[in-house]
Amino acid sequence: MKAVASGRIRSRAAHVSLVVLAILAAAGDAAATGLVPRSLGPKSSAVVTIEKNYAAGTIVIVTANRTLDLVISEGRAIRYKIGVGRDGFRWSGTVKVGRKAEWPDWRPPAEMRARSAGLPDLVPAGPLNPLGARGIYLYKDRTDTLYRIHGTNEQSTVGGFASSGCFRMSNADVIDLYERVKVGSTVIVK
Repeated sequence: MKAVASGRIRSRAAHVSLVVLAILAAAGDAAATGLVPRSLGPKSSAVVTIEKNYAAGTIVIVTANRTLDLVISEGRAIRYKIGVGRDGFRWSGTVKVGRKAEWPDWRPPAEMRARSAGLPDLVPAGPLNPLGARGIYLYKDRTDTLYRIHGTNEQSTVGGFASSGCFRMSNADVIDLYERVKVGSTVIVK
């Protein structure tokens, strides 16, 4: 009996090793073709003076300027460069941070899959995921809006009008913001 159990353990270990090697090989192939980012992207954060007073911890997004401010004290904020919604996908309002996730998976909404044939139901977490290194989920009245503040592997879209309504940051910036923002924080989108 012990020999059989020992053989199963070795067999499982060998199977796990093969799966890990396959994943590493796929990531290596993706890296060789330029699909996997070689860095987290640039940091754009700078402490700025803001005119209006908001409570510390509030996020203020100015879509026209493609900036996200995290208020740190009266009249001061950390400003980040962001990508915003393209024509027809921009929005405004006040929401809350409903949850946060490190290396989130991505489930494209049905409306997005209808617009873009070929999108999968799920993109697993990892370096090829379009949400990048962190996801900050925006909620309205305790309901997920399906909009996110997230990282991106398409650094060229940061600073532009390119998304379907989400706010894109370099992975370096979204990691920094993620560490600073709390669930329940107010997010004002102008």
